[in-house]
Amino acid sequence: MQSKLSRREALAGGCALILAPAAASPLWAMSKAEATDLVDKLVADINKVVASGKSDAKMFADFERIFGTYADVKTIARYGLGVDGRRASKSQMRAFTKGFQGYIARKYGKQFKDFVGGEIKVKSTRKVKSFFEVKATAHLKGKAPVEIAFLVSDKSGKDLFFNLFVEGVNMLLAERTEIGAMLDRRRGNLDKMIADLLKAG
Repeated sequence: MQSKLSRREALAGGCALILAPAAASPLWAMSKAEATDLVDKLVADINKVVASGKSDAKMFADFERIFGTYADVKTIARYGLGVDGRRASKSQMRAFTKGFQGYIARKYGKQFKDFVGGEIKVKSTRKVKSFFEVKATAHLKGKAPVEIAFLVSDKSGKDLFFNLFVEGVNMLLAERTEIGAMLDRRRGNLDKMIADLLKAG
């Protein structure tokens, strides 16, 4: 119970840290139209893959490409690893980031795969502090709509999304908890956790 409480406290602190650099930026470069355009292109690519009829393996490969194109992968991966990233070597961090990209593609690809027969549509964009929140709705065949929100920023030097909410579930917080649990199972051994990550999702 104590470890869960400490992890919860770490999540709250980490969330503030990931947004702080953008909040401190004196210049505002990204526009509302650019944020919307990014997510329009992202959901168009997702819709295309969902409607492709490809095998799961090929769909997940496409989702990994999409994640690598539209997401701030380094920031998301670094946040997912949390304070343990401070003790990771450069080679471990590279391996973790690569493994994390595939893991996210498989995990969220399974959710998007369930959208077969439906379509994701962007419905609104609003500025929140130093980033934009772009909301979309997945209209599914024979199922209730699914609400999705992308948080978009250009603090990496490119217009990219750095967080994702599916039905209110925060990707950054959820994945930090998952990675932390995987590390706990491996008694903090980064190399073994990274090996597990390659098969997870």
